[in-house]
Amino acid sequence: MAKDPGNELQDPRAGGSVVGAGGEAAALAGGEQWFGHPRGLSTLFFTEMWERFSYYGMRALLVLFMTAPLAAENAGFGFADGQATAIYGLYTFFVYVLSLPGGWVADNLWGGKKAVFVGGCIIAAGHFTMAGPLVGLPEMPTFFLGLILVVIGTGLLKPNVSAIVGDLYPEGGARRDAGFSIFYMGINIGAVLGPFLCGYIGEGFAFGDFSYAGNWHWGFSLAGIGMALGLIQYKLGERHLLGAGQLETEQPMESVRSSEKKFYGIAAAFTALCALFGYLMYSGTIGLTLEGLAGSLGVVVVLLALGYFAYVIGFGGHTTEEKKKLGVILWLFILAALFWSGFEQAGSSLNLVARDLVDREIFGAIIPASTLQLINPLFIIIFAPIFGSLWVWLARRNANPSIPVKFGLGLLGLSAGFFVISWGAANSTDGALISANWLIVTYFLHTVGELCLSPVGLSSMTKLAPRSRVSQMMGIWFVAAALGNLFAGLMAGRIENLPAADLFSFVAMLVGGGGVVALLASPFVKRLMGDVE
Repeated sequence: MAKDPGNELQDPRAGGSVVGAGGEAAALAGGEQWFGHPRGLSTLFFTEMWERFSYYGMRALLVLFMTAPLAAENAGFGFADGQATAIYGLYTFFVYVLSLPGGWVADNLWGGKKAVFVGGCIIAAGHFTMAGPLVGLPEMPTFFLGLILVVIGTGLLKPNVSAIVGDLYPEGGARRDAGFSIFYMGINIGAVLGPFLCGYIGEGFAFGDFSYAGNWHWGFSLAGIGMALGLIQYKLGERHLLGAGQLETEQPMESVRSSEKKFYGIAAAFTALCALFGYLMYSGTIGLTLEGLAGSLGVVVVLLALGYFAYVIGFGGHTTEEKKKLGVILWLFILAALFWSGFEQAGSSLNLVARDLVDREIFGAIIPASTLQLINPLFIIIFAPIFGSLWVWLARRNANPSIPVKFGLGLLGLSAGFFVISWGAANSTDGALISANWLIVTYFLHTVGELCLSPVGLSSMTKLAPRSRVSQMMGIWFVAAALGNLFAGLMAGRIENLPAADLFSFVAMLVGGGGVVALLASPFVKRLMGDVE
């Protein structure tokens, strides 16, 4: 076994120095290997697998729990669909938005290693808090407090665990790309296992004469147990990360500590303001519904994003070529937000359809609606290597679609999926349930769309952005995802007043129209991209 130099790396806040790029590369190169990759990759693989297990496991239950009747054996909150999906949209919105300050905290105060661990602890605490009624705690306060904790923890963990994977490969190249492919496989394994296990425990199931009513809070607990397992193996394997994820700063330690204190003060003040605002809404002092809050927040973020682009393009001091590429980023930002506004209805409107309209009896067993959430990540595991090989094969023949074409194809794939489920829902008349195959085909087409758009999204931001704004444009990609999630929750809420077939037909035409426009505009957009492929 090679000597572990990790203990020789000093945290700058302890008065030492961080290993430089050359020292870090040497340290990582001398570490243990895992299937030809740095041993630390296995630590991050399983950490992220369990984190995604907890995230997708709880997400699969979220809307179903909030809309479950108060008088049911496995009682929920009895919220209306619109209220529940608005909460879902706000929750997923903030999960993405808080990844921006989460990355800043790691870069400037803690380092990635600490941010991942602290974030994981907060996530686990959040899931266990949501299960508070199991030990006699009040249900409503613990539910919302738990959601807030999961949001904060995910904002710390999610961006930084991916960044540490990159740190394991200071040499870059194809080996780094292969490492990320393995890492993403862990994400999707967790996304398959979470809805499956948490769904059966939280929602319940029936097989022949045997039935289990389920317990939502045990499902939330299982999500927390998953995150706890991830934290245990993270600490056990942390030594294999060596220099990756260390805080690197040239600032004096006094300055770092001062910044840390200021951050804690700002975070505490912001939390207090949010708590006060929530209380005023809950008490009726502020006449604003959750749906109204989500809609207003969406409008504000859209205006801020457009204002930001107007400033950067008009007054950012960039060359004409850079301005053209920034215009392309704005276009891709709009298309991405549109895509996620449809795709992320998987946990809301499509989840409700799975519960209310789909025949879930398989071989005499009635499976939970939430377990159908595993179909998309399962398809990702199967088809991601195929699509990756397809793009390489096309590139060798100079036929690889451009970035704007792939965005258009992604939107059309998503649209096709919604047309399918709209057609299926239209067949659900007089209380008749539809085959689960309608939903399976829908998720397959959504996966095809995702594999066209998502992998090129973040890389396109780094390729098109001026060097001085790469980090900002990566943040813009997360804002697009956040907006999409927020609008997904708002659109899904219309299922309360619209027949499912009409809602999904509307979404299909909306995103399909965006896909057609994207394809028609692609030659013009490609010219604006210049030499970027």
